[in-house]
Amino acid sequence: MRLTIAAVTTLLALGAWATASIDSSGPTPASAHFASDEAPTSRISPPAITHRLIPFPPKRKRQMDAYSERHYGEHVWRLRHPQVIVEHWAESDSASSVYNTFAPDYPDPELHELPNVCAHFVVSGSGKIIQLVPLSIRCRHTVGLNWTAIGIEHTGFSDDEVLGDHTEMHASLELTHYLQCRFQIKLRNVIGHNESLSSPFHRERVRSLRGQTHGDWRHSSMQIYRHRLRRLGGC
Repeated sequence: MRLTIAAVTTLLALGAWATASIDSSGPTPASAHFASDEAPTSRISPPAITHRLIPFPPKRKRQMDAYSERHYGEHVWRLRHPQVIVEHWAESDSASSVYNTFAPDYPDPELHELPNVCAHFVVSGSGKIIQLVPLSIRCRHTVGLNWTAIGIEHTGFSDDEVLGDHTEMHASLELTHYLQCRFQIKLRNVIGHNESLSSPFHRERVRSLRGQTHGDWRHSSMQIYRHRLRRLGGC
């Protein structure tokens, strides 16, 4: 997902959503707790996680019910048995701006739908991993895959920038590897947003959106990412 600075500025202007930087402060990292309705099943310990959950009250869940009905033919807000992990970069240099874009529940600036877009995690350039949404809740981060995908945002402005940031990449690979093992997600189903249309899990009821994708994390970049991920070994 690519979040423009203009979009962030617009959303911040609509309400008092500014928060203290979550790159340098926030809840104490937790290495053994995820905000989810399901207990971890992986024998691999999760990396250190800071929890900074965006508001997801009943109204937003009802909106996700309706979104899922329109796009997937199922009136469901829960994310059950995720089968895909989608990597994104945010076109932003801070995790705070990502949080501030996802937190208010306004129609998104691209497709103008509710609920607002979000991702489950954001990885910052400092290597901090922030969980934004429980893994039991669907997020709008990838058209055609939101019914079954975990979304991971990265601060940065290009594939090469994120791939070249050793600290950010180390944290990203640790998080993705843990999620792979926890949910038994195959390496080939760890994809970049730009690869979404080639996923066997892609499905979309809205005809005009069946070819919709974004430019972040091209196939060539994800080949590098998956090669590095493979080197972490099995579960």
